[in-house]
Amino acid sequence: MSERVIVSIDNHVAHVRLNRPDKRNGLDLEMFEAIVAAGQRMKEERTVRAVVLSGEGKAFCAGLDWAAFLSMGSEAATKLLARDVAVSPANLAQRAGWIWQEVPVPVIAAIHGPAYGGGLQLALAADIRIVAPDAQLSVMEIKYGLVPDMSGTQTLGRLVRADIVADLVFTGRVVAADEAVAIGLATRKSERALEDALALAADIAKRSPHAIRSAKRLFSTAPSMGVAAAFHLETELQLGLLGSPNQMEAVQAAMQKRDPSFEDP
Repeated sequence: MSERVIVSIDNHVAHVRLNRPDKRNGLDLEMFEAIVAAGQRMKEERTVRAVVLSGEGKAFCAGLDWAAFLSMGSEAATKLLARDVAVSPANLAQRAGWIWQEVPVPVIAAIHGPAYGGGLQLALAADIRIVAPDAQLSVMEIKYGLVPDMSGTQTLGRLVRADIVADLVFTGRVVAADEAVAIGLATRKSERALEDALALAADIAKRSPHAIRSAKRLFSTAPSMGVAAAFHLETELQLGLLGSPNQMEAVQAAMQKRDPSFEDP
């Protein structure tokens, strides 16, 4: 059996590829476990400065593999819903999505073909979503009499208006690339979604890794804070950067019109 998720790292950019193309990268138990393991690795890789998340074959991820779960019976549901609060407030299914928000560096999803149900929730947890012209996005759980339960409650509403959330969740309709961008579900459309995602990640990787990590923490955390707490976090993170070796290197490189040379955390 092939690896469910393949991770490669080149020049500070990690490429995480869902690798079940014969099933349109459908989510079975092994896929959930492999996605969480890959996310956990990205949390710990100190030399990684940006992550690209993509799918092999004809789809980003077509959602839950119902046949695989039904064949396993209650055992699969038990494992999927298991929650270790000492590790995370999320169960295994939720962690497959939410862990990409926990990764301290930017995560870019390159989406082609279907991103349905759990596949869309996985993409929503990325910081940036670049969609190919053939991308099809759907909050599809309602089709199967279910609700989104892979961290979508914490990501979808940050991106689109409440009435659009209602439309998507209540109908499960499929959204094409242009509409996804127009409503805020995707960042931008590209004829070369994966190539552009990798290029963007490479550009981010040239920036100060301490500043990038602080920026992700700031804009992931501050929106849920009160004003005073958010302002305090701004100051706290800025003080940690001011005068630091990487910050001084960024200034000197800009003044000397050369490429900076940064140290990883």
